[in-house]
Amino acid sequence: MRVFAALLLTVPSFFAAGELSNRRAPGFSLPDSSSKQFDLLDYRGKLLIVDFMQVACPHCATFSAVLEKAKAKYGDKVAILSIVNPPSEQKSVAKYIADHKVTTPIVFDCGQAAYSYLMPKSNSIAIPHVFLIDGQGMIRFDAGYNEATKAIFEGSVLFAEIDKLLKK
Repeated sequence: MRVFAALLLTVPSFFAAGELSNRRAPGFSLPDSSSKQFDLLDYRGKLLIVDFMQVACPHCATFSAVLEKAKAKYGDKVAILSIVNPPSEQKSVAKYIADHKVTTPIVFDCGQAAYSYLMPKSNSIAIPHVFLIDGQGMIRFDAGYNEATKAIFEGSVLFAEIDKLLKK
């Protein structure tokens, strides 16, 4: 009975964090369109928001606006990186940045970072997908877009998760 009660206590936090949370964030070093490298280790000691997205995804465009609001709200307390995979390429990313007034870095992945973040427990990828990585390099929250998580990508629910992590 005690084991069952202990399991019941851990279930809500497991689902709140997302199925890909509570593990070390896989390392990466990825370039932006000007060949500047962005390395996960450069963000140690800071909360990092990692967003896997595609330029043709309408939900990604909405989420980019949410990320811009997060940048304005939290300033240098958080860092934000968006990661694209093919078929997104330099020309379409440049147009996306201009059209959506994106000021945070968008870096290019050939699939390895996406695979290491998104595939450990699932055979499908929900785009957009956001990860909150704490200053020690641990994934503390993740969510892929679906009807149940829509408020994270279109509203202010992400800010509540960021606030929780900044208070720790």
